[in-house]
Amino acid sequence: MRPEDRVAIHEAMKQQTISIAKAGITTVLNSRTSVLAAANPPSGRYDDLKTAQDNFDLRTTILSRFDLIFIVKDVSLYDQDKIIASHIIKVHSSAQAASGDIRASKEENWLKRYIQYCRSECHPHLSEAACAKLQSDYVDIRREMRQQANETGEAAAIPITAMQLEAIIRLNESLAKMKLMCFRSHVATESDVTEALRLFKVCTMDAACSGINQHIHITPDMANDIKQAENQIKRRLGIGNHISERSLIDDLTRMGMNESMVRRAILIMHQRGEVECQRERHIIVRKV
Repeated sequence: MRPEDRVAIHEAMKQQTISIAKAGITTVLNSRTSVLAAANPPSGRYDDLKTAQDNFDLRTTILSRFDLIFIVKDVSLYDQDKIIASHIIKVHSSAQAASGDIRASKEENWLKRYIQYCRSECHPHLSEAACAKLQSDYVDIRREMRQQANETGEAAAIPITAMQLEAIIRLNESLAKMKLMCFRSHVATESDVTEALRLFKVCTMDAACSGINQHIHITPDMANDIKQAENQIKRRLGIGNHISERSLIDDLTRMGMNESMVRRAILIMHQRGEVECQRERHIIVRKV
């Protein structure tokens, strides 16, 4: 993300304003809308051999503003690929496309009216039991992330702060609105908190803990390949010199080395402080 784009989205999500300076007009508009954003990893594909920080390559000040963060991977699974292919083929070969579009339009209008009604008429608040459960689980999540940071020596790519607590509360209230809880009682129940926490854990928490796991068992052959890759990296680069990560990986793979082992060697050297990875994906060898 370019610096100017980063500043623009941060202002909209933090201050709920958008500054405009165009054609001699300078003004500030209020932003009252949900933000749905999608992005690709720096390397173009999510790499499980990299840490979450390297895969996101975005500042935590922006990531922490999103209520939910999903990682979508193109995993090659036979059954899943078959279902996706079947769905795409049916969409293009269906003879009832025209009538289906009309039916979908009617259902869409009904859903829009239902959502608008829930938003305007339902204003639930947390019950005492829901508040106690939410407080307890939030403290547990913070403790788990702190323990993980102490074990790995690295902070989480997505910090768990009070903003994430507010995100869970918004999810909880949205679930209560969706079920029209305001007509039975004006409170969000403990079950809503449980579902909101489940959604938060399976998406944002999973994204924060994604990436390479330092406790993965490494076989002797893998350790030997990683050691050879480290030696080649040190031979190619002197102290203080820098090279593009992509160029380094391409050079070593042409020598017959496995690309995943080269990436893991770079990551291990980075964790030991032997190399420094800049945002432009350049690698600098440091004196240790």
